[in-house]
Amino acid sequence: MTFIVITSIFEPTQAVKEFSGISGYNLIVVGDKKTPANYSSKDVDFLPYNKEFGFKIEALLPLNHYCRKMIGYMHAIKKGTNIIIDTDDDNVPLENWSFPEFEGNYNIIKTDAKYLNIYEMYTKEKIWPRGFPLNFINQKINYSIDEGKVKVGIWQGLADKDPDVDAIYRLINNTPPIYFDKSKPEYVLDKGIFCPFNSQNTAFTKEMFALLYLPATVTFRFTDILRGLIAQPIMQLYGHHLGFITSTVIQERNEHNYLKDFESEIPCYLHTENVINIVSKVINKDFSISNNLYRAYEALLNEKIVLADELEILNAWLSDIEESK
Repeated sequence: MTFIVITSIFEPTQAVKEFSGISGYNLIVVGDKKTPANYSSKDVDFLPYNKEFGFKIEALLPLNHYCRKMIGYMHAIKKGTNIIIDTDDDNVPLENWSFPEFEGNYNIIKTDAKYLNIYEMYTKEKIWPRGFPLNFINQKINYSIDEGKVKVGIWQGLADKDPDVDAIYRLINNTPPIYFDKSKPEYVLDKGIFCPFNSQNTAFTKEMFALLYLPATVTFRFTDILRGLIAQPIMQLYGHHLGFITSTVIQERNEHNYLKDFESEIPCYLHTENVINIVSKVINKDFSISNNLYRAYEALLNEKIVLADELEILNAWLSDIEESK
């Protein structure tokens, strides 16, 4: 059983309608205060903001924040899903939309560099993913690719036309739409290599469900990036890898104000490297994934990257996860 989770403040979009029609998948759309009260679409399980579903996190999550998507994750977990696919209401699935198996023989990228811009593996355009450390945008790295059997904890699929980039890229570049190379294979990052990933076309295996947690005390444009930065060292600790596939959606991007996006992304520019270093220092394989996630957020609170309320919400999330097993 696989669930797709989307949050939306609009009438059912083309993406919602197409995802709901894919055989073998269940679609959940999480509403917020701005979502039309009469929201309805065929084969969509809609969760309105003013209805209670019995999860501890509900009363703690702020309105008008992307983190309310977690109610959808919990809804899927309670229904017994084995995979949760995270995407947005402006990502229209292409005909080949799917994700690889979470264990198999894949192309493993190996390099001495700590950060790898995955977009460079799929396009020659000068482009980088949102959250990629600005210090390394112009780095030239040497890498090798070895095929081997690995466990992938999270798959990130890319998006065509208007892929996920930061506001700096959008403000200084007037490039044509980006279409990634469909002939390129899956790539998996070796241990010790990091790349930001987002929530736009992303699949989590059951073992990684706790890492779906979206921090609620940070900005809208930082929350899913921070989630991904925290998840990678923890995932690697248990022998799981982050994998990427070429574009399987086309983004018909909702209207954005780039300057407001820039303001919301400032923590991405300042903290990406710090987060990886902080989390890597405090996690320990002797603890569970949930315990390490909590230790990570305690450390981030000490560095003032998240606020004190984060630990209360995280506790509720972890409690809901445990009760839904």
